[in-house]
Amino acid sequence: MKSVIFMSASCLTVFAATDAAYALTCADLPKGESFVAGLNVTEAVATPATDEMPVAHCIVRGLTGQRTGVDGKSYAIRFELRLPDTWNGRFVHQFNGGNDGTVVPALGPVMGGDKKQTALSRGYAVVSSDAGHDGKAYAERGIAGGAAFGFDPQARIDYGYGAVAKLQPLARAAVETYYGKPVAFAYGMGSSNGGRHALVAASRMPAAFDGLLAGYPGLNLPKAAVQHAWDVQTWASLNPDIAKAFSRDDMNLLAKGILAACDMTDGVKDGIVSNADACETTFKPQALQCAKEGDKECLTAAQVAALVKIQGGPKNRKGENLYSSWTWDPGMASGNWRGWKLESAVDAWGKKPIIGVQGASSLAQIFTTPPVKVGGTPDELQNFLLKFDFDKDAPKIFASEPPFTESSVQFMIPPGTDNPDLKAFREAGHKLIVFHGNADPVFSVVDTVNWYKKLDQNNGGKASDFARLYRIPGMPHGAGGPSYDDFDFFSPLVAWVEQGTKPESIAAGVTPGNKEAAHLSGSRYVYCPYPSVTVASGTADAKDEGRYACK
Repeated sequence: MKSVIFMSASCLTVFAATDAAYALTCADLPKGESFVAGLNVTEAVATPATDEMPVAHCIVRGLTGQRTGVDGKSYAIRFELRLPDTWNGRFVHQFNGGNDGTVVPALGPVMGGDKKQTALSRGYAVVSSDAGHDGKAYAERGIAGGAAFGFDPQARIDYGYGAVAKLQPLARAAVETYYGKPVAFAYGMGSSNGGRHALVAASRMPAAFDGLLAGYPGLNLPKAAVQHAWDVQTWASLNPDIAKAFSRDDMNLLAKGILAACDMTDGVKDGIVSNADACETTFKPQALQCAKEGDKECLTAAQVAALVKIQGGPKNRKGENLYSSWTWDPGMASGNWRGWKLESAVDAWGKKPIIGVQGASSLAQIFTTPPVKVGGTPDELQNFLLKFDFDKDAPKIFASEPPFTESSVQFMIPPGTDNPDLKAFREAGHKLIVFHGNADPVFSVVDTVNWYKKLDQNNGGKASDFARLYRIPGMPHGAGGPSYDDFDFFSPLVAWVEQGTKPESIAAGVTPGNKEAAHLSGSRYVYCPYPSVTVASGTADAKDEGRYACK
């Protein structure tokens, strides 16, 4: 709920800019728990503005919830709180991604391709944490060490939802104590696992955040981890060196085939597949199959079958779906998609894909109950996925046994995901924006779409009154790929929360460094709230967003 009566966004910002008489300064901020009960502040550093971060601010570091785990390791929720000298009265909880385990700088990135766009640079106070564990505590376990906290039950729960729930009220109290004023609006934002954190907050902490921004969320993350084994086993059936299952030329051929079949579904040939649902019936991967052995510019029958298999999602011997299907998109030829699915750029990993290394260690040690200790070399981790049994091992993500009283499905997946309504969040008047790339290789956009469809159904077709979903054509796991990656969903969220302006079409361009979208450079696009799609507006030679409409 809002802490103060809000006049207008501009009035609050002007007020903050002219009133720097805060209760504390960075220099006199007390250490230990005398600042805010429950927070152990270890340092406070005054940081001048720079070219990279044009905002002078105080960096506060510390920890809370110190304890010893069942594994004998020391645990705590370590945090970083950045307090701008010119505060706009608002607060952002930055949800981080991956396995967490490190305190990422609390900048509040807005998640578009322009990395200079942050909440901190706009005057927000921002907090970040390691989600309750130190990813370097198990260095002796090699690559698997970052997920070895999964042997401690409380560390699992803190990673899933506990750390955010514990830190949020303490960090907010720290902001209000420092400035001597209440927080006007609180926001939560993150991508990937951080996007999952945002959706968890909407269901577990409906009163905590006025607005939540979830980028390409790992909604059903343990189930998505099962897909990693599905992918690796499928690639290995083509070639034991899975990077050779599909060459870059093979994936480019696939992308061209998808574009040829689906580019015009939006009414204009623009290098973008706007209508992904229509593409599912228009594109036939079999059309790319070689007519006979030795043909060029085509895929083998085995390659086509493999693509169809991974796009269908993992299944057990009964044919039951274990995760989700996926959508066809030209972004499947991106370097990001390849790095996750087929071949990373990490020499120390033997260039094995991210899912085959980090994904394997997470599935084994965090999401499986009881956790499985795996070796820390790339080969050992990939072998865990190669031997994964979809009948015997996949059900272990639902398992619980002492001391692991919550299964990974319970501590990772937002409660009510199978039948969501977010009633408490809605009734609090809070807002949610979700965006997800159609070419995401880690978390299926189809899974997110199906969740939103159920949310809308359970809200009488009016979920868009408080929650909106945007699909990003061409985008893999994060801004980039052959997509319009210069976007900002945070500003529309703030306008929705604070001014009641419902977000509709969101304009986007291409960042200068995005080489994979060079063919789109110089033009602009619009992203539309689901279920509407981007279509040509009829403006013939326009290059700006006016050439599109949402229908």
